[in-house]
Amino acid sequence: MNLILEQWIKPHLDISAWEFYDLSCKSRDATDDKVLQDAITAGKRLGSIFKEPTVTPSAIQVKELGLKKAYGSPNGAMRKGWKGITISRDTIHIEGVKLGFDRPVLFDRHAVGGEYGAGWKSVGAGRLVTTFFPDDGSSPVICDDRVLKDLNNVVVTYHNPLDNVTQLAHHFFSRCLEAKVIPYVVTKKTVFKWQEGFWLSMKTVFDEHYKQMYIDSGIIPDGNLQHLISDSATMQIIRWTKGGFGMAAHNYDGDMLTDEIAQVHRSPGFITSNLIGINDDGTYIKEFEASHGTVADLWHAHLRGEPTSMNPLGLVDALVGALDHAADLNSDNLKAIKNFTVTLKKSLHNTFRYGQGTKDMAGPSGLTTEEFIDKVAWRLGRYLAAQEEEVPANELIIPSLKFRRNYNVDRSAIEHLFAEYDLDKDGKITVDDLENMLATLGFAPKKDPTKTSTKVI
Repeated sequence: MNLILEQWIKPHLDISAWEFYDLSCKSRDATDDKVLQDAITAGKRLGSIFKEPTVTPSAIQVKELGLKKAYGSPNGAMRKGWKGITISRDTIHIEGVKLGFDRPVLFDRHAVGGEYGAGWKSVGAGRLVTTFFPDDGSSPVICDDRVLKDLNNVVVTYHNPLDNVTQLAHHFFSRCLEAKVIPYVVTKKTVFKWQEGFWLSMKTVFDEHYKQMYIDSGIIPDGNLQHLISDSATMQIIRWTKGGFGMAAHNYDGDMLTDEIAQVHRSPGFITSNLIGINDDGTYIKEFEASHGTVADLWHAHLRGEPTSMNPLGLVDALVGALDHAADLNSDNLKAIKNFTVTLKKSLHNTFRYGQGTKDMAGPSGLTTEEFIDKVAWRLGRYLAAQEEEVPANELIIPSLKFRRNYNVDRSAIEHLFAEYDLDKDGKITVDDLENMLATLGFAPKKDPTKTSTKVI
């Protein structure tokens, strides 16, 4: 990130008013986590935050780093401090480069509740009673009463707050409408009856405020908001590679489903992760970060003095989002900031399009981290100086999945599978061969009984 600041940002923007907070494990330990609280207070005041990936230390790391304790993830504290309503995780697209989904996929994950805030205890056999005590002093309510017969049990208690689901719904449906994608609400309410409230809140907002707009736009001609069971959503994400849809879900389901979206769309480095909160005056607090985490393997390679090839697309998309939102909140320099962020993204994207990307996109001939930073800095300078750029390549680039660092495919097993389903043994798989293979493996698209022909979405 220091290279990006020094070569892409500082030469073109005055960042003297930016505030920096060190959320490394050692900094949090040295300040007894005051630095995290300071960052949350500042974020509420500023309204726009860019966050680099942080480490939540394991027991081993606590010992290795000499920390006083195992500090929790800062994300939970930020969601609470900024009254988080949703984590928006959307696909990032580069025009002219084929990634995973053809069109945008939008996802809003409820930012609070569920397993992440759960309390738990290991207990033995006995009676377990969960009791709610109302703030108004009225009689306690027994939520659950059961007998535990096993000698070894884990009791987990959590809740799903629903007050801010209406705000999540407005954010989600307005985004899908603007992007012209079909919205779906995902729950497991058929089995988990307590999830019915999430669906009802979402549907109420849609019917009252957005239904007619979706009809008029042609996105949902009949105006019926669709519900997806979470099991079905996992399968549709794999099938709907044309994109053009949005999903909203509970916290945990959203976490899992967006990881799946990231893999279909190449990797977590190609989706966003933006926390949306509400300030006291009703304006949005937005925190932007890369979805891919700390990329520890490349960091350790760097420490060993080895060359690395880090793709900064997710980081830059987050930084651009923070700059744009800051400009929206303070419009004094709006036009100049928006021009810079558009130009930065164009410089970054075109560098990939010209085959000058990092190794995860360009293969073994790809640039190192430093070379890529230099190349984008050079192109950004030229664009901002309004110098004529070469004509972009017209052909669609499809980077091989083999270039991914986590690519782990057994080629011999693939060849064996190919031979098994190459029915006429001509070294090619026909449509009939493919149909037989997909049907046998259970992956064949099903016919829609309401239509006369099969359409793969």
